[in-house]
Amino acid sequence: MTALAAGSRRPRSFPASPRYLAGRLAQAVLALFGVTTIVFFALRLSGDPARLLVPEGASAADIERVRDQLGLSDSLWHQYLSFLGNAVRGDLGYSYVQNRPATELIAERLPYTANLAVAALILSVVFGVTIGMVTALKRGRWQEKVLMPIVLIGQAMPAFWTGLLLVLVFSVALRWLPSTGYDGPLSLLLPSVTLASLSAAAIARVTRGAVLEQLSQDYIRTARAKGAGTTRLVFRHLARNSAIPVLTVAALELANLLGGAVVTEVIFAWPGIGQLTIQSVSARDFPVVQAIVVFASAVYIVVNLLTDLLYGVLDRRVAGGTKAGAA
Repeated sequence: MTALAAGSRRPRSFPASPRYLAGRLAQAVLALFGVTTIVFFALRLSGDPARLLVPEGASAADIERVRDQLGLSDSLWHQYLSFLGNAVRGDLGYSYVQNRPATELIAERLPYTANLAVAALILSVVFGVTIGMVTALKRGRWQEKVLMPIVLIGQAMPAFWTGLLLVLVFSVALRWLPSTGYDGPLSLLLPSVTLASLSAAAIARVTRGAVLEQLSQDYIRTARAKGAGTTRLVFRHLARNSAIPVLTVAALELANLLGGAVVTEVIFAWPGIGQLTIQSVSARDFPVVQAIVVFASAVYIVVNLLTDLLYGVLDRRVAGGTKAGAA
């Protein structure tokens, strides 16, 4: 009887099981297919790119000739099937404007966006988790009263306003930091702080909520009754048990940043994927816009999948899929 009960409580490797991975991969393929299809047809409704590539006053014959060169004279259904077939082979098309592969343009901009995303994420996690922990552990004290308004301001202020204020203070008034473009590590500071201000506020609020929830649990009261100090509570109990919601928010922020922080990159003239997106949309450069959307969608899907797998590492109850009261 005991062996049977023990066997029934044996954890299953839920996140790593082949069935689970196959299901998630199938969802990923369907999500990519759906996003790609919607973007393909939505972009075609925005106008004819051939008219932007011909000189002003060009005849209808000249426009039609450009359409033939771009492959836009074929039926929309034929264009769609051709795009899907090429995408499966890794060919996301050529830029109408720059006459280069779309994947090559993304690869050029990706290092700049990746550097910005990683720097912003590090700042967000460090400050967000720290502020969230402090405001939860010092609930009702002066620390919470000082830090929570800062968190709310950081979450309420849009990125373009934060970026402009930082430029006015540190670039125009104090002349400490460059305002636009990439010119060494110092150029990374203002845009990364701009991105981190919003992300850090979100992480701080989630961390605070998760820690407050854990502080109300019986095991915390038991640990305090046994004389456990604040440092031991944080590093031995609270950090791990509060990690799942914080990990979720951090993963979503990373996926968003890697997909291209459009507003921030435009404000600081940062040569990343976000700025490439704006330029391509303005020029109706369909292949590049489609490639960026596919890339951003793939980043979201991969990050979310890795996050789900990490849940089982942080919480064995998730990995085992055990049910309460199983015996």
